[in-house]
Amino acid sequence: MSLKVGIVGLPNVGKSTLFNAITNSQVEAANYPFATIEPNVGVVEVPDVRVDFLSEKNQSKKVVRTTIEFVDIAGLIKGASKGEGLGNAFLANIRETDAICEVVRCFDDKEIMHVEGVVDPIRDIEIINLELGYADEASIEKRLAKLVPKLKTNHDSDLKAEYDLLIKCQTTLKNNQLLSELILNEKETQLLKTFQLLTAKPFIYVANVDDTTLSEDNHYVQQVKAFATAHHAGVVKICAKIEAELSEVSLAEKQEFLADLGAVQTGLDELIQVSYTTLGLRTFFTTGVQETHAWQIKTGYTAPQAAGVIHTDFEKGFIKADVYSFDDFVKYGSEKGVKDAGKMRLEGKNYQVQDGDICFFKFNK
Repeated sequence: MSLKVGIVGLPNVGKSTLFNAITNSQVEAANYPFATIEPNVGVVEVPDVRVDFLSEKNQSKKVVRTTIEFVDIAGLIKGASKGEGLGNAFLANIRETDAICEVVRCFDDKEIMHVEGVVDPIRDIEIINLELGYADEASIEKRLAKLVPKLKTNHDSDLKAEYDLLIKCQTTLKNNQLLSELILNEKETQLLKTFQLLTAKPFIYVANVDDTTLSEDNHYVQQVKAFATAHHAGVVKICAKIEAELSEVSLAEKQEFLADLGAVQTGLDELIQVSYTTLGLRTFFTTGVQETHAWQIKTGYTAPQAAGVIHTDFEKGFIKADVYSFDDFVKYGSEKGVKDAGKMRLEGKNYQVQDGDICFFKFNK
């Protein structure tokens, strides 16, 4: 399951610096607009202490963690939807992602120019969201232009449902709202996904601060957090510069730095975890002496679907699954302890796998 989070933002807000830290790669991070021309992609492991615990307890020879793919997309500017700057090439790259991570600058620095002249994170967010909305409006108009003539001669209910949803989306965008905030029924939700509209994707806002704002929020960060809460979006505060430096030091040095800050994890770890949650993902485990493996599934996956993530044959031939929770494993100390306590369950085809489940699938070969 390959899921992508697109990192977007105006030029010079710390986007590429953040990406460098995420992937520990050398993406160009220059102090001028359009330093990033092509999208850069990096796959990162999702930090999960449960994997470490299981592998240590079972003395696993191999450990496999879940991952998320981050895509660094070059800086947007006002007018991008009409071809300004590097224009629609960026919008096409965003369209291929599953969620949008908007980086906004939340610090003052006379040495680093801002494309809009002064720092104002809410204005920056509104510029980006407006450009994404304009692009969606253009996409909707194109779909309607093809759909309306068909409706005149064909009264198919599916075509009517598509038309009604497109009009609802169009109205929402004209009211300067994101499509991700629409309240839809299940059928509409599934139909909306087929439109591949940008503002229908889940959003995460990253408040990029300087090292003086790590301990408490400045007024810029407070504004971003209030905006994210009002729009039901994820939000993470990060100092991209420090995160980039931390990505290049040893684990011991990183832990010492976090201890000095009184923090338990880096801002990047929090971003990865928020991204994971925003994408509606869960993790289940298979574990033993040979391997402890974390598996990534969508919320709501049944036991056969989860088994299919391991191998398609597991889903086709699914019979039952032995299931117990990570918390019970911790409480009783081993798989045997879980069994003896009567906490291992035999689940069937309709069981929805929960985050933290440890599973052993039984199937016909």
